[in-house]
Amino acid sequence: MQDLFSIGELARYQKISKQTLIFYDKIGLFRPAWVDPDNGYRYYSASQIDDLDTILIMKKIGFSLAEIRAHMERYDLDSSLALFRRQLDVIDQKIQELRMIRSRVQSRCSQMESALDRCRRDQDIQLEQAGEQDLFCCPVEPPYSLREISIATKACFSGAFQQKLPVFFQCGVTVPLERIQAGRYTEASEAFLPVEGPCQTPGVRRLAPGLRACIYHVGDYPSIGRSYRRLLDWCRAQGLRIVSDSYEFCINDYLTSGDKSEYITKIAFYVENQA
Repeated sequence: MQDLFSIGELARYQKISKQTLIFYDKIGLFRPAWVDPDNGYRYYSASQIDDLDTILIMKKIGFSLAEIRAHMERYDLDSSLALFRRQLDVIDQKIQELRMIRSRVQSRCSQMESALDRCRRDQDIQLEQAGEQDLFCCPVEPPYSLREISIATKACFSGAFQQKLPVFFQCGVTVPLERIQAGRYTEASEAFLPVEGPCQTPGVRRLAPGLRACIYHVGDYPSIGRSYRRLLDWCRAQGLRIVSDSYEFCINDYLTSGDKSEYITKIAFYVENQA
């Protein structure tokens, strides 16, 4: 078959798998010129190579196989130009989304590096001047156990993704001050996701700028009480009055470590100097 290519030859020339060509045949996108009735072997003509090039190039540009198949059924210069113009809008949207994702990943890396550095230098307690911060919040249902906290966190992610909110890839919880003072350190009242503000979406709450006392807790969540006790003692020693509930920000968690002893949680209280 001098003028035909076997499926193996065509796959080698195009550097794709034979399974890809078989799949394209099955979905009606790129069918062989001839199939041997005795053994079912597929063969392709030289004139088909341009069609396969078109498919592979359009796939690289980002078109789906269904879009490529519909386009190739009947196309000309005008229809191709219109299609490619629409794809430019799709590409621009993907670029914008990737830039946002990159900034979120960069933020997570910076937070992890800063926390590790402070913990390794035994400087895990600090005062910081925090700016405005938007949080997308979901309530934690009674009895406020780790199970309910996990459910509320998942609801936050689900709601944020559904509303396409510009969230950071980080979660956290709010623990009422009276529960902390009573030694109920893990009974959070709400879960939250930090959001790039300003954001007017329902469910988003804005934290005002202010002075915060912070500590980095290293270890699993049930052991967080020891860090709360240290931070409360430190605030008293520094003459600082706590004026807010606690905000816990997960710095290193299940997303970045399979070892709970490596978890890092940033605990933050808004504080004022006692008169």
